[in-house]
Amino acid sequence: MSDKKIAISVENLEKTFGDRKVLDDVTLDVCKGEIFVIMGGSGSGKSTLLRMMTGAIKPDAGKIFFEDNDLSGLNAEEHEKIKRRFGMSFQSAALLDFLTVEENVSLPLKEHTKLSQKVISIIAKMKLNLVGLQGFEDYLPSMLSGGMKKRVGLARAIAMDPEVIFYDEPTAGLDPVVCAVVDKLILDLTQKLNLTSVVVTHNMESVFRIADRVAMLYQGRLLEVGTKDEIKNTSNAIVQQFIKGEIDGPISSRED
Repeated sequence: MSDKKIAISVENLEKTFGDRKVLDDVTLDVCKGEIFVIMGGSGSGKSTLLRMMTGAIKPDAGKIFFEDNDLSGLNAEEHEKIKRRFGMSFQSAALLDFLTVEENVSLPLKEHTKLSQKVISIIAKMKLNLVGLQGFEDYLPSMLSGGMKKRVGLARAIAMDPEVIFYDEPTAGLDPVVCAVVDKLILDLTQKLNLTSVVVTHNMESVFRIADRVAMLYQGRLLEVGTKDEIKNTSNAIVQQFIKGEIDGPISSRED
């Protein structure tokens, strides 16, 4: 990793909600151009970490750097400029039901640019073509399958030509075939658009299909970071139990 440029650097991150420490001294780097997967069970802190990396939640301690910018030290205007360099793909797709597919994809462009409606429409159609949804511009979300909604969400996430895309459980609720389709899209978009992708998931098939490197969170702490092969062959009993889905092991069956 020493010869790769760092896109996002997380240093000694801590976050507490009430009396529960959700993140405890988490330090990791995400390299430019890689697919970095954060995995862990429910309540492990992975979604909180993702939201903090986007700047949506501020840490109680520690820092997050995007290139040379400390996200926690930016004012509102500076933070807004950084956010425009990020794309976000939500677990639920987060589409507005009363807007068409094209209108949903166009939202970031309308909000953050002064482009004409004609140009915005052309860009939206191009992004939909990239995710295999040409011809669906005038459909409403209610007319789409779950997998198609995810793809619309992906098209919207790349609408502003971001440098980094954050994915929150991109294959949640999808059948295995559609999961594989979404995983291939993540791979293709990352490569074709020269993106850095940060993916939160607990779907092991997805992890080992798409990841360049994997981080495992457990009870708010970072257990291990490594390549797919390093994670598969780790001697850490907690990581091994999690990736194999075994009942017996250090992870209690009573843990959420």
